[in-house]
Amino acid sequence: MSLEYCHAFMADLEARDLDRLKSWFTPESILWIPPSDAIQGQQRIVVMFRLIFRMYTEIHWKVTEIYAVSPSRYIFLTDSWGVIGKQTPYKNNVVTIIEFTSSGKIQFLSDYFKNTAIFTTEKPLPVTL
Repeated sequence: MSLEYCHAFMADLEARDLDRLKSWFTPESILWIPPSDAIQGQQRIVVMFRLIFRMYTEIHWKVTEIYAVSPSRYIFLTDSWGVIGKQTPYKNNVVTIIEFTSSGKIQFLSDYFKNTAIFTTEKPLPVTL
């Protein structure tokens, strides 16, 4: 595996192309975004991305640092920004753990957000950009 896989996956995520994203996952893949429960399987993960994309009028990611933990596991830091719903600005820092299979598919993916307040209130809190 290589750092290029991390960048390629994030480029596909930035494109918001569900078919391209689907190709990264297998029936055994796990997506875990705490505090939600982990979900397993290519189809369920694609549905989750579809729901995430519907939440945001606009969403972007920029990888700022990548660390190799093992030949197949990486931790990377991302700046994320956009608009939740029609007008609520969103900005966050994300730490992602990603593990690839020997064939380059994602075995495990988990995001951890610096600020979760916007996700835990009934009405998202405004964020100054």
